[in-house]
Amino acid sequence: MSLSGLFLLIFLVVHVSINLLALLSREAYEAACAFMDTNIFVQIMVPVLALGFIVHIICSIFVTLKNQTARPVKYLVPNKAAASSWASKNMFVLGVIVLGFLGLHFFHFWSKMQLQHILGHDGENAYDLLVALFSQWYFCILYIVWVIALYFHISHGFWSAFQSIGANNSKWLPRLQLIAKIYAIIITIAFISIPVYFFFGLNNCIWIKQIALLIFD
Repeated sequence: MSLSGLFLLIFLVVHVSINLLALLSREAYEAACAFMDTNIFVQIMVPVLALGFIVHIICSIFVTLKNQTARPVKYLVPNKAAASSWASKNMFVLGVIVLGFLGLHFFHFWSKMQLQHILGHDGENAYDLLVALFSQWYFCILYIVWVIALYFHISHGFWSAFQSIGANNSKWLPRLQLIAKIYAIIITIAFISIPVYFFFGLNNCIWIKQIALLIFD
């Protein structure tokens, strides 16, 4: 579960980086989506990514059931102080929330773009999908709730994954916890900036585009 989780953390960085291109321009985002649809390496990684999710989900169910019968702490960490955090006690619930939104993501994006290409049809325009979905307040709220759940899930899961594979000494554990917090904050801000950007019509603000150009240039 730890190794599959770390693999998915890398995927999150790639995914949000591509999404942030939508803040730069329609052309940049559409070019990135086209690259993802046609690059052979990406096509190979898609089933690998799916396998990573399946392995992580199956392992999380197994570990949760095992911990419930073996000990009151639901997430396997030897440090009782760390295990007392809210996130550590609710990792499975947070994971279910994240998984639920992934289902929505597949329905709203993957099924209308990548799946259509696989079936030999023309998929919908990726940028237009972003604009349409994030112009709806309820979808923005669902998205932000998902990101908050993701924040707690990865802020604990990041360092706990390293701990589970042996990096649990007193010197490195505080450092990993700090890195996990920084990583989770960056990912959270990056994801939330997308619905905020489109819902409030910030794509029409010249100064936002100038900041984006400075970041990605």
